[in-house]
Amino acid sequence: MIKNLIERFLNGKERHKNFIAEINGLEPELEKLSDRELKEKSDGLKKIIQENGENLNNFNLICRSFALVREAAKRTLGQRHFDVQLIGGLVLHQGKIAEMLTGEGKTLAATLPVYLNALNGKSVHVVTVNDYLARRDAVWMGQIYRMLGLSVGCLTHEAAFSYDPDYISKNQETPEIENQTSSIKKDLDKERDILGGFKVIQEFLRPISRKEAYLADIIYGTNHEFGFDYLRDNLNLKLTDQVQRPLNYAIIDEIDSILIDEARTPLIIASPDIQSSEYYKIFARIVEGLKPEEDYSVDEKQKTATITQEGISKVEKILKLQNLSGPLRFWSLSIFSATITQEGISKVEKILKLQNLSGPLRFWSLSIFSATITQEGISKVEKILKL
Repeated sequence: MIKNLIERFLNGKERHKNFIAEINGLEPELEKLSDRELKEKSDGLKKIIQENGENLNNFNLICRSFALVREAAKRTLGQRHFDVQLIGGLVLHQGKIAEMLTGEGKTLAATLPVYLNALNGKSVHVVTVNDYLARRDAVWMGQIYRMLGLSVGCLTHEAAFSYDPDYISKNQETPEIENQTSSIKKDLDKERDILGGFKVIQEFLRPISRKEAYLADIIYGTNHEFGFDYLRDNLNLKLTDQVQRPLNYAIIDEIDSILIDEARTPLIIASPDIQSSEYYKIFARIVEGLKPEEDYSVDEKQKTATITQEGISKVEKILKLQNLSGPLRFWSLSIFSATITQEGISKVEKILKLQNLSGPLRFWSLSIFSATITQEGISKVEKILKL
């Protein structure tokens, strides 16, 4: 078994030998080019892919794109991709999982397949585990993509941004901003080169709309932001209200955490139920006519309320329904639990001496209104809220 593993390792290394040699062979030629000429090389690759439909799995195309990224990284970050990072980038491009140890440069290795798959103009998502990494990597690695003519977006919980090396945020503005802008940018750029691995240079992130962020060639963001935007888009009735473009290619950082650990908690989103709010108001008034013990019973210890058969019959008669728990399930007792507005919630919180009606003590949710208060209490609260 050990012999087979060693043979597989050696064969894998040999298999990538020509790939690495080809990229290394392009390096002397690219080093002679100016920044403008390097960008022109990148534009040439985009044209080949977008206009001629060149396959992204073409060996020569992969080598040329990887060589361009490595040269751009040398000029912007002062970092050169090692051979092991080239192999890691190829593995990611092939849709496989690349395991790299801390310090081997996963963030830099990912720029290779990200750039390649963004050349078709269909956008690439780089999924990270938190907002800090999304902002850090967009600014840090954004220099590479910018030099090669690609745009970079960034999604966080609070806002969306575009990487823009010419942007200076308001917290850096001074009365002499016109004279100091160049100096500020140089200082920030120097700071980024030194501290970019663990500090976000926020000044290069220009606030934009989420829809604009998704128009970028490359978008950094967390799994939650991409996931909830996808769900929100599916709730929108108009295509013009959607923010995401058709999905193309994504790289997931810390894949075990995102696809295993965090995947245990589903992303759930729902559109506002405007119609139900009207039913709540109707039932708030019906409650006034119900009698405790006769129409419903309250378990103070379990904090639950149960409607009796007599209560069901009474409500059915008022609503002129044959079956309260039939097809129209929103006519169930649970409708009693959401009879108040946000203003009403605040007033009930004050009455019950709670800071948050839906906070850590989950049983003090909206259902508390119908589950723990006696008929007398309900009447008093209804009077206060003018229900």
